[in-house]
Amino acid sequence: MKKMKNNKKIQKVAVLGSGVMGSRIACHFANIGLEVYLLDMPDKEEKDVNALVKKHLKNAIKTNPSPLYSKSFSNRITLGNFEDNKDMISDCDWVIEAIIEKLPIKQTLFEWVEQYRKPGSIVSSNTSGIPIHLMAEGRTEDFKKHFLGTHFFNPPRYLELLEIIPTEDTEQEVIDSLMDFGQKNLGKRTVLAKDTPAFIGNRIGVFGIASIFKQTFEKSWTIEEIDFLTGPLIGHPKSATYRTADVVGLDTLAMVAQGLSELLKEDPYRKYFDLPGIVKWMVAENKLGAKTGEGFFKKIKNKEGKSEILTLDFETKEYRERKKAHFPEIDLIIKEENLGKRIQKLYDLPGRVGEFYKTTFTELLSYAALNIPNISNTLYSIDDAIEAGFGWEMGPFKLWEAIGFDKVLKEMRKQELHIAPWIEKMEKEGNKQFYKFTDGKQLYYDQNTATYKENTTRKGQLDFQYLKENHTIWSNSELSVIDLGDGILNVAFHSKMNTIGSEILAGINKAIDIAESDYKGIVFYNEGSNFSAGANVGLIFMMAMDEDLDELDFAIQLFQNTIMRIRYATVPIIAAPHQMALGGACELLMHADHVLAHAETYIGLVEFGVGVIPGGAGSKEMAQRISDELTEGGIELDVFRKYFMTVAQAKVSTSAEEAFELGYLQKGRDRVIMNRSLQLAAAKEWCLQRANEGYQAPAKRKNIKVLGNQALGLAYLGASSMQEGNYISKHDQLISEQLAYVLAGGDLSTPTEVSEDYLLQLERNKFLRLCMERKTLERLQSMVTKGKILRN
Repeated sequence: MKKMKNNKKIQKVAVLGSGVMGSRIACHFANIGLEVYLLDMPDKEEKDVNALVKKHLKNAIKTNPSPLYSKSFSNRITLGNFEDNKDMISDCDWVIEAIIEKLPIKQTLFEWVEQYRKPGSIVSSNTSGIPIHLMAEGRTEDFKKHFLGTHFFNPPRYLELLEIIPTEDTEQEVIDSLMDFGQKNLGKRTVLAKDTPAFIGNRIGVFGIASIFKQTFEKSWTIEEIDFLTGPLIGHPKSATYRTADVVGLDTLAMVAQGLSELLKEDPYRKYFDLPGIVKWMVAENKLGAKTGEGFFKKIKNKEGKSEILTLDFETKEYRERKKAHFPEIDLIIKEENLGKRIQKLYDLPGRVGEFYKTTFTELLSYAALNIPNISNTLYSIDDAIEAGFGWEMGPFKLWEAIGFDKVLKEMRKQELHIAPWIEKMEKEGNKQFYKFTDGKQLYYDQNTATYKENTTRKGQLDFQYLKENHTIWSNSELSVIDLGDGILNVAFHSKMNTIGSEILAGINKAIDIAESDYKGIVFYNEGSNFSAGANVGLIFMMAMDEDLDELDFAIQLFQNTIMRIRYATVPIIAAPHQMALGGACELLMHADHVLAHAETYIGLVEFGVGVIPGGAGSKEMAQRISDELTEGGIELDVFRKYFMTVAQAKVSTSAEEAFELGYLQKGRDRVIMNRSLQLAAAKEWCLQRANEGYQAPAKRKNIKVLGNQALGLAYLGASSMQEGNYISKHDQLISEQLAYVLAGGDLSTPTEVSEDYLLQLERNKFLRLCMERKTLERLQSMVTKGKILRN
């Protein structure tokens, strides 16, 4: 089929069906700025015919975590119904069906969609199980050419996977456009799947769950033991196996498994999809998981009135107290940071645990290999689908490589499992890798040609691990400086939780030295679970406990000076954060030239929680941002109050978009990128662009307007009232007053212009003052020893 340009423009989208999936899909399209129509059945029992769709959208927005980056984005969604508002779809570029999983009802819906849609518009179904081609039967040629499956995983905002499932009639232009749009605009890992039962993600993922269920009962494992063995220990989410089943819903899981069992008559592993009797009993008893309040787990209030989670006992079918799983043979293996090596060690364990991994891993890998090319032509599509849809760090073929190609094959033969012919061919030819890297390009083994081909879905991406391993030019124990090419350096943290301590501060200064001498610019980016949890609180606590004010003062000055060096470096600096960027990391972001934040970045100055104010130039920067907003005509005390409350309440954005509303990011200066895999390349290009434009470092500020006593009085009165009303503690009141002192510029009788250096000195003094307070030490100790915020 001739490849065409990806020129399908998508500006307006209609989502038909406002249930759990439909409402959340609509919200995610609103997240990216599109105009969205959300339609459902008219509610004829209510005065408002749109009562049903309104209720569904309201329920979706109220869920936690939210499907919207900002609640204000709900204004982008227009509501309607299938009877009165069919014409809404007439100007839509994409119509997505997300109604009940019954073929006749879907076919009826598509009859009127065909009448009202504009020619050339894309129509898709979000079905998770009905064959795509059956839904298009009887439709016109134009409809069929623009029709396909687009299977989002729930929740659409957070799960990366989007399966694109064309039919034989779907135009290549439509396929290419949605593969591209899904990746760049929706932030998805788009995977091209075949129109086969359960497509890729659920086909392999449900098999993996079913295999573990089978092992649970054959080898008498407990729920707690299985979830310990199949969670973060092997690079899977904390929900592991049984908690995941509860979240998905046992009815949904059973429906998919039953459908596979009925449809896959020739599948050699068909029996695995016949779920254990206990699961069928639970479905019959409406113990469906989170949606009904009880499944494999049940949340109750104990005698003390506290929430407690109970576990289902398979033998008694009653709920019991949870039992902590512990395997002494794993204690040392847990400490292995490299996931591939950790999995290899677990697989090699003797005894019961090792046998569990050998059985479940090997069954999964056998099944994944057998399904190429049945469900996908490429092995990387299976890895992508499982990683993006189920949150695994390693898909099946990456897992196989980590364990060892020959080792897995040997175990397959020992267990008398099915071996895919193309795997045997690989073995015969001496190919032992599914992936290779050449000049930063990922190559994959193509079973059709028995050669390695480039994974073209990764075009436009930079492979961070390859660059780190091959182009690191300087490093210490907590930071690496990596040459990204074209004169741009990457600074990557790799301390515990990427916290910022002395090694990272030294590394940042070294990186700026190198860049200012021989390079064009710097990007801050890493691939840890979080960009950074902030400053190393443990070091601050130790110095404060020793009452070594000189050493603590030096440490705070070093932090401030490093952050200010980022602001005034002679090369452009772009920060590219993801997930948590808290405290000192937030201060770093605010002082970079630009921030290219992944959409799922949670930014905040959270120092109040440990009894201090932002001390790494963060308080100074908030004072400066107040001044800049006053210059733009903001009402003085309202502007001050907004920034003061953001810091005093330790507000953390729930998305990168919300970080603009809180003042951590700034319109015109910072941007949001939807797809994390494109972030490093995009940050590099932006940095290079700034350098090639003739970058000029900003001049030091001496014209920061502070409000003095006018703002201090407001803050002191507010803090006093809050304390008297028992909304905050005495210590919270003290911290609030110290923060207000810095943001207001001190005890000044009239609004005055001051310098950055003046504010930095105020900030440092107040930070040190608070570090000498006993209650601050208690808060620091609680965070260091328990990882919990203490309110005292």
